[in-house]
Amino acid sequence: MPWLQLVIPTQPDKAITVSNALTDAGALSVTFEDDGDEPRYQPGIEAVSLWSQTRVTGLFDEQTNLDRVLEQVQLQVGPLEQAYARKLDDQDWQRLWMDRFKPMCFGDVLWVCPSWLDPPDPSAINLVLDPGLAFGTGTHATTALCLQWLASQSLDHYFKNKVVIDYGCGSGILAIAACKLGASRVLATDIDPQALEVTRQNADKNQVGETLEIKPLAQMPEPENVCADVVLANILAAPLVSLADKLTSLLKPGGQLVISGLLDEQVNMVMAAYKPSLNFQQQNREGWAMLSGSVPEK
Repeated sequence: MPWLQLVIPTQPDKAITVSNALTDAGALSVTFEDDGDEPRYQPGIEAVSLWSQTRVTGLFDEQTNLDRVLEQVQLQVGPLEQAYARKLDDQDWQRLWMDRFKPMCFGDVLWVCPSWLDPPDPSAINLVLDPGLAFGTGTHATTALCLQWLASQSLDHYFKNKVVIDYGCGSGILAIAACKLGASRVLATDIDPQALEVTRQNADKNQVGETLEIKPLAQMPEPENVCADVVLANILAAPLVSLADKLTSLLKPGGQLVISGLLDEQVNMVMAAYKPSLNFQQQNREGWAMLSGSVPEK
């Protein structure tokens, strides 16, 4: 059946109030979108950042009287002169979503494949992962760059007996790939409890639970209690800068740091935060960059 949407342009400081009012009025879901053309790349490490022009949209079934919904919302938030309604035609959303997500190959040895499809190469290293609420499926350039790096290191069995940390694990895709590529111990952490739960589910799906340890950030071992061979951090430029000392301290001498989530124009800023500790190699894809480097042997 068709659906109805009530769209409310507002300011970021009012967006949450509008969202709550839509929910109280019976919205089946509420989304936030950019109502201008303002990219948001660098919120603080624990901040939620909305656009200066934010569009809040409530989804309702087609029988809903949106005039009454708007009246109810305005009782809570005040006049909303720019609000408008629109119809959303029905589609087979699940089929559309499934048709768009295809198996992806990295370095000829690693495949990321959705659960509803057979792996194209059963003899390869196959990671089963479905799109979900946590970031990381391999489709975004930053994740793809990291997966490509992981696959390239596996050719000489690099990960055998190695300890790997995935700092900001999202869906767990990088941590699980490291397990599948032969790492003996992998620690995955994130500030988002939902990401940790998704990582657990994906770890179970890929049968790597014996190798993968999933911990909230507050429960991660102190640097003096863990010496990682590889630290992966696919997050954002600002957190990468603020975490430079932390991420470097988790590595043993000669260990490899792989960081991504930064735009091409942010590379120099991020690299400066890590010098002279590391000399990075840079790889780029679709306007995004990944840096990899090793801690000098003492």
